[in-house]
This record gives sequence, C-alpha cells and structure tokens, in this order.
Amino acid sequence: MCEDEHGIESFDGIGRRALFVTGAAAALTLGSVTFASGSDATDRTETRTVSGTLPTGSPDFVYLPVEVPRGVREIHVAYTYDKPSVPAGTAGNALDIGLFDERGTALGGEGFRGWSGGARTEFFVRADDATPGYVPGRIRPGTWHIALGPYTVAPQGLPYEITITLTYGEQDATPVPAYPPSRAKGRGRAWYRGDCHLHSWYSDGRRTPAEIAALARAAGLDFINTSDHNTHSSHPHWADQAGDDLLIMLGEEVTTRNGHVVALGTDPGTFVDWRYRARDNRFGRFARQIRRAGGLVVPAHPHATCVGCGWKFGFGEADAVEVWNGPYTPDDEVTLADWDNTLVAAVRSGDADRSWLPAMGNSDAHRDPDPVGTPQTVVLADDLTREAIQEGLRAGRSYVAESKLVSLTFSAAGAKGQHAGIGERLRVAPDTPVTVRLEATGVPRCTVRFVTDQGVLFTSAPLPVSGSGTVEWNTTAQYAAYVRAELRHETAAGPVPGALAAFTNPIFLGT
Repeated sequence: MCEDEHGIESFDGIGRRALFVTGAAAALTLGSVTFASGSDATDRTETRTVSGTLPTGSPDFVYLPVEVPRGVREIHVAYTYDKPSVPAGTAGNALDIGLFDERGTALGGEGFRGWSGGARTEFFVRADDATPGYVPGRIRPGTWHIALGPYTVAPQGLPYEITITLTYGEQDATPVPAYPPSRAKGRGRAWYRGDCHLHSWYSDGRRTPAEIAALARAAGLDFINTSDHNTHSSHPHWADQAGDDLLIMLGEEVTTRNGHVVALGTDPGTFVDWRYRARDNRFGRFARQIRRAGGLVVPAHPHATCVGCGWKFGFGEADAVEVWNGPYTPDDEVTLADWDNTLVAAVRSGDADRSWLPAMGNSDAHRDPDPVGTPQTVVLADDLTREAIQEGLRAGRSYVAESKLVSLTFSAAGAKGQHAGIGERLRVAPDTPVTVRLEATGVPRCTVRFVTDQGVLFTSAPLPVSGSGTVEWNTTAQYAAYVRAELRHETAAGPVPGALAAFTNPIFLGT
C-alpha cells in the first residue's frame, strides 16, 4: 500500500482474500478497505482508492469490503475501468456495480442497498437520499461491501479503479416511503390495457416516473408495472403518478446471468435477489418469494440474443411468459413458436386447464425513442385493481396488441349455444361443429391466422384498409385441441409471415 501525490491510498493488485461460494454463483472477496476510527467533525471527508485487474473467467460477483467507522453520514463511490479494443465477435469489458450494507451480502438477505449495473459511474447513499437505483437509510458502522459484477471480460483482462469517499456528520431522517394505491377507478369487468415491463432512471432507463406515466396515458394504458433491473429503489417514487385513470403496480426485472424475469405486481418495497445461475438451483426459492409478495413470475424475452438474456431456468415456476418484447423482431418469432409448443405439451399432459402458460407482451421501453405501450397486453379483469389484473393475466384472459388502435374480440361457439372466450375452454364433444370468430379493428391490410396444435390451419385474405373486419372458421375439437389467433402485417419475404399486429391466448376445445 502506498500514498500518491494527492494523499489517496492505492492498493496494487486486487488484494485477494478468498474465493468462495455464497450459496449462489462463485464470488471473490477482495482485501478490506479501512478508514480512520471515526469522527464527529461535520463534513470532514476521507477518500481511499482501490485498483486491480479482473482476469477472464472471473466469478460473477466480486466483493470489496469497506470498513465504515462511526459518524459517517454519506458514502460516495466512483469507479472506472478500461475498455480495450477486442477482435470482432469477442466480448469486451463490462463491469456492473452495487452496494450492500453492514448486514452482509447473503443471498436474499437484508443487506442490499442498491444496484446501478453499468448505468452509472458513481453513486452515493445517505439516510435522507440516494442516487437512483440505491436505497436511502442510516449509515451504520460495520463492514459494507461494494459489489462488482464483471458482466463480460476482454481477453486482456478488466483493469478497474474504485474511489470511496466517506463524509462525516449528523445524519438526517430517512423519509417514510409512500406507495401508489393498489386500485384505480376502473370500469368494472372490462378489458384493460397495460405495459408491465418498463425502465426508469432508477436502473438503466433515462425517463423519470412522471415521464413514463405521461407516455402510458398517451398510449391508452390503464395499468403499468415498474420493472427496474435488480432494484426496488423506485417503489416510493411512483405514488404521485398514479390516479383514477392509471393503476401503477410495483415490481422488478430480476436480471440474472441466465435470463431475466419480471416480478409483476409485488408488495411495495419487495426486493428480489438475482445473484444465481440456473446451475445453482436457486431460482425456485425466489419465484416463491415473488408469489408470497403477491406478484406474478413472468420470464422476459426468453430468446433475446444479448449476453445473459436467454431464459435458461425453464417454465415450471412461471405464471405467464413475455412472448412479445418491444418492436417485433425475429427473437419474438422464435419465442412465439416456443410458447406454442408449451400449449401442445399442456394438451398432451391431459391437464391443459391447469398447466398451460399464458402469454403477454410488453414494451421494455428504456429511453427515447422507445415507445411505451408497444406492444401492450389487453386483459379481461373484474376491476382495475392489482389483484384483478393479475388474476386475468394468470388465467390467460388476454391478448397482445401493437398499440391502443388495435382491438379484438375472439370467441368459439358450439352448435348448442356453448360459448367460450380467450383463455377459456369450450366444452363440446370431439365431433361437435365449432365456429371460431374474430372481430378486429385497427389492423389495416392485416391477415388473420388461426393456429392450433397442428399449426396454422386457416389464413384469411387481407383485411380492408379500414382496418376492421370479421373472420370465421369452422372446426371440431377432434381436429383442433385449441385455437388461437394471430394478426399479421403484410410481408414481402415470400412464405415468411409478416410481423405481428396482435395475437391472442388460446381457446381450448373439448371436454
């Protein structure tokens, strides 16, 4: 350890203390950073700088212990790291960062104080305030930990430098959090539009809650769900944006190294840990935590191509799956086909009424020009409340539309007046004639496709330029175990289907 010309202590190398397993992914703990024994002087500061290099193949998480003495009122952390050029097709350096307090870094423990991933180069925490992504609260003496997440490491390694500054003085009071209500005015039993995957400046988004709420209203949404990456710090900042016309549910995008999952509509203040991979066999524990907190478990963009984004945990713990994420792309097409295979598997199990997995769509909007509400999930719910919306989503009484301009009615009817809607079962004998009917508006020149467990069995002519039309198709439960509808835009790619304008969850046929 040496002191440079600015009086800042530097640590050569990474000061490796231990390589251990936390009950999740392997983690590396570095040597401790220490400060003076404490001070009663107001606004006096102390700074330490730590540097080192993480090699290729580093553990998922690297913890830097910081011994925080008494009398500290603010912790400020800044960091930098090198981003050398790498060959084409090779991942470069990306280093995430977060903070745990003196309660420790145990998986699912109480020590979490914030995470900004790679969105910020510095942050602070005080009793009365914190950088977005971080949780205000008392600065208590003890061993805190700066958490580093080497997301990708270049072949040259990942040189980093971390500067920690402690400010001493009296601590202000921590604000009492206020959260948005769990109900809005609503229209009774009706179709409600929502977007449940949105990012604010409390993670890697660039929009404030006020800006997101305004865009949600402009997109014709009735409800949204907050889903910042790996932090619940935004939860107290949405209350002012809710209203009779907009239900704001609270959640998190749990961003692991083996896929992302939206915790949809959890109790206010719920934090869900993300520090595990599929091979660690820990996801079930946190899926249960989400449900205990009143939320739904929704794997997000399962076939996204970004590093760590593809879903590897399976769907046994899921309540729904995000089939369409943002503007329609090839990975959404793959996800749609994969989801359809789960419907076939549910039919094969003989327990489709209980085991099938509903689909939904969300924008995953982060910043301009990302549109909020493209796509949006339209759900039939008994009222505009958290519980009613979640029940409709869980039951699959929903369809996904590219905008507020698109509206659908999809139903199946038997010869004796039996009737079923989206997410329901039409109970008819195998050879009973069934009429499937779709009414649509806001989809000019789109084609309608009826998809069954056999595949696409009917494709309509393009709808008129007015965007409104009705399409019917006759089948039986023996021929089609379920029917779902897709509305596709025109395409110039021959047999390749056009991008989705909308799609529905299925109607099951048969006893």
